[in-house]
Formats: sequence, structure tokens, C-alpha cells
Amino acid sequence: MPRLRDFLELHFIVFLWGFTAILGKLITIPAVELVALRTSITALAIGAIIYKRGTPFWMGRVQAIKLLGVGFIIAAHWILFFAAARVSSVSITLVGIATCSLWTALLDPLFSKTKIKPHEILLALLVIFGLYIIFQHETEFDSILGITMAIGSALMGSIFTIINAKLVKHIPSTTITTYEMTGACLGTVLFFPIYTTYFAEGGTLNFSMNSMDWVYLMVLALACTVYAYTASVRLMQRITAYTMNLTVNLEPIYGIILALMIFKEDEQMSSGFYLGAAIILLSVFIYPILDSYDKRRKKLKQTFPEQVVVGED
Repeated sequence: MPRLRDFLELHFIVFLWGFTAILGKLITIPAVELVALRTSITALAIGAIIYKRGTPFWMGRVQAIKLLGVGFIIAAHWILFFAAARVSSVSITLVGIATCSLWTALLDPLFSKTKIKPHEILLALLVIFGLYIIFQHETEFDSILGITMAIGSALMGSIFTIINAKLVKHIPSTTITTYEMTGACLGTVLFFPIYTTYFAEGGTLNFSMNSMDWVYLMVLALACTVYAYTASVRLMQRITAYTMNLTVNLEPIYGIILALMIFKEDEQMSSGFYLGAAIILLSVFIYPILDSYDKRRKKLKQTFPEQVVVGED
């Protein structure tokens, strides 16, 4: 039975996730170097938690390679996420990343070989309409590039979320995270040669950080990643998945409000952006409601097939 304290902690966790893009913009080093440091610190911290708890770690060579491979996808997800915030704004990045849940709704049937639900197609079209409005009004190259990168980040995020949903059924979540953060760090390091050749300013890596950068990085790695992740898993034991998903949808709302408070005029967008963002966020909020209704309707039809058929006629 969930307590008020559980719901308050859940909102605090979502608040921290909404703060992630802001921290990514406040830290002065580039996105690729930032991801390398974040993943290494997170892997070491969760690895220490596993050691203290005595959680099983070695999953066998094949399973370990799979988990490390998922880490490569996470690396791409975070690099695109932080790069989007750098080239455009936190608000644009969070609107793009809000499409993650709908990407998951469209891709999960492909992985599980089930049919796509009609309401998922409808909401996907609604998201496309919202993005169309944003692209119509935000004509600057940086804005277009930023939201495109954020949508790509959301796509990567939906893929590893779907994979993790299957893995967590038979592997401890902390073990999964340690392998995947290690894989994300390794993937980022392997990307360094390409990055320095084609993308890095001056063709060199930049790990030069001031004292505040380290403070922001520790908050990002330990509070927004290690604590938020382990606490959310713990809360899932008492709070329903529906409530979790609905609350997590507040992440872009919290993030955009915080960005407007912290960066002020740098986060001011056109009226078209806010209209398109509202349409996208509306679709994200509507999805779990429609999905829950669809599941109840199907369950009712299986339990009382004759009554449902008569009612539908």
C-alpha cells in the first residue's frame, strides 16, 4: 500500500530527471566527454552498491556481451540528449525527449511481435502534428538540429527501455545497470577517435573542468542517476506501473519550468513552439489513460464476451 511519502519521493525523482538536461547545459565540457565521465562514475557507484549488498554479478559471457551492447545504445542516447541541449535549449530538448514513450509504444509491438493498437497510431500522428507546428515556427538551424537530436535520443531511449523490460525479469536491475553503464562508457571511449576527427573542437578531447563542473557532475551521476534509479525501482514495489508512468510524464514539464527560471531569456520560445509542445505533452499524458482503458475493455470482453458484444451492437 503506497504512502504519501512514496508519492512525494516519486515526484522528487521525476524532478531530478527533469533537472538532468539543465545540469548537462551547466557543465562546460562537451557532451561526449560528459557522458564518458557520467557513465564511469555511475558504473563504479552502482558496482559498489552491488558489492555491499552481495547481489549476483557475473551473468556469463554471452549475457555480459548483450548487456554491454545495450550500453552502447545508452551512450548514443545520452550523447544526443546532452548535445541537443547544448546546440539549442533545454526546453526544445525536453520536448523532443518526451516522444520516448510513444516511440516505445510503436516499437514494442515489433519486438514482442504483437499488433500496434489503434490509439497508439492516433497519438503518434498527434505527436507528428505537434512537431510539424514546432518546425514551422522554429526556423533557426540550431533549434531544428536540437529537436532532431532530441528525437533521435528518444528513439535510442525507447529501444534500450524495451530491451531492459525483458532483461529485468531474470537479472537483478542493479547488475543490469552496472554492465550497461560500463558498456556506455566503453562505447563512448571507442567513439573518441571518430569524435576527435570529425566533431571535437580543435580535434582534441576536453576534460578541463572547474570546481562547479565537478559539483554538477556529481549531482548528475549520483543524485539524478544512481539514487533516482535505485529509488524508482524500490518504489515500483508499492506504486503501480500506471501511476509511475503517468508521473514520469511530468519530467519535461518540471524541466521546462526549471529552465525558464534558471536560464530565463535563453529559454524563451515562440508561441508556435509552446503550442506544438502542448500537443506533444498532451499525447504523452493521454497515452497511459487510453492504454489502461483499452486493457480494461479487452479484459471485460474476455470475461463477458456475450454481454460486451450485445453492448457494442
